[in-house]
Amino acid sequence: MALHIGIVGCSAEGAALCYRTICTEGARLMGEHAHPEVSMHTPSLAEYVRLLERGDLAAVGEMMLVSARKLEAAGADFLVCPDNTIHQAFDHVAQRSPLPWLHIAEVVAEAAAGRGLRRLGLTGTRWLVDSPVYPEALARHGLECILPTADERDEMNRVIMQELVNGVFKPEAAEYFRRVGVRMRDEGCDGLVLGCTEIPLVMNEGNAPLPMLDSTRLLARAALRKAMQSPRHLP
Repeated sequence: MALHIGIVGCSAEGAALCYRTICTEGARLMGEHAHPEVSMHTPSLAEYVRLLERGDLAAVGEMMLVSARKLEAAGADFLVCPDNTIHQAFDHVAQRSPLPWLHIAEVVAEAAAGRGLRRLGLTGTRWLVDSPVYPEALARHGLECILPTADERDEMNRVIMQELVNGVFKPEAAEYFRRVGVRMRDEGCDGLVLGCTEIPLVMNEGNAPLPMLDSTRLLARAALRKAMQSPRHLP
């Protein structure tokens, strides 16, 4: 039997993409219609945004722990959070969590190293790109993190928070992220981290100017591997 995956949700679109990926790709691995058991808890995004605007990462961590405890009560064996931004609070969470977690930036860093990438451009909300979440995770794997400019941070944040998290997907948004990727490629990047879980809804291998690291799907696939490689699943 596969382990029970708990999803700590933040924004609806990113959490939904993670959930769909687990279910659809689980079927490819386990057989038609099959996937590990999945539970998700998602508090109001507005509350997370309020705390992020205040810079209160300890309170963000407390919200994540509330989800963790509810998912433990629902029977989850381990947790994933398909939201890069609130991983800033991970240090407030890891030692107090009732369940183990997969860290989204660590999953991305491992995937980048495995693909032989060395210099990665980062996209995401202004909270994320102003944080050490990805620079530290990538550095632990010997990888360099290139950040967006101040103007790029502002526009990416606007697109993410005013459009993508609300299910609004415009060609102009995809084109903007493509242009950011082109600039990063021209500055020597050999990969592009989609460090917001909604960006993969407008960017793909067809329109990205660099090899992509889709944090949402990479996390979902890592959760599938963990669930299926457990002693409960193995014969």
